[in-house]
Amino acid sequence: MASRTDTKTRILDAAEKLFAERGFSETSLRLITSKAEVNLASVNYHFGSKKELIRAVLARYLDVFMPSAANEIVSLQQAPEQASLNEIFSTLIKPLLELNQVRTGGTIIFLQLLGRGYIESQGHLRWFITTHYGEHLATFVSAVTKSAPHIPAVEMFWRLHFTLGTIVFTMASADALNEIAAADYDEHNDTEAIIRKVIPYMAAGVAVPVS
Repeated sequence: MASRTDTKTRILDAAEKLFAERGFSETSLRLITSKAEVNLASVNYHFGSKKELIRAVLARYLDVFMPSAANEIVSLQQAPEQASLNEIFSTLIKPLLELNQVRTGGTIIFLQLLGRGYIESQGHLRWFITTHYGEHLATFVSAVTKSAPHIPAVEMFWRLHFTLGTIVFTMASADALNEIAAADYDEHNDTEAIIRKVIPYMAAGVAVPVS
């Protein structure tokens, strides 16, 4: 049993790193098995297909992030006043940072993987997320919608995807941005500080009135 668990974990770890660096389409199962030092039969045995492996890689993070984020939002909504978009987005900070306990650098890895899913039009991932985490996702969308009732549904759809793109790009470029900030402005940030910087920008963008 221990051997099976170790093999499965090695496959997930290798696939995660390669998917984040190269993308889903450009990462072959042969490359994954080579890095994980296992044979192709092991991948087929544990996951069945490349699509299932991609979902399993993301599930390690989503299983932690989605319930935690939904709980934070529900707690925020217990207050008598309507939560602001800045407050709602801020509830995601703790769940995102908790992903560093899943894997070292888990916060950035998760966002890179999520971004890859959208960039490469991995439609099966949208199905997977809405099917397995739809209730948690609905909690977030509902909270955002209530805080910005002046934004039509179709416009909110676009703005939330622009928001996702903003956070994914920012965190994927975090190392380079930190180097520039340190060299040009003598400013030094960790992952949490960067997330806190981008939240007011995202909140303002979602809430701006439709012209």
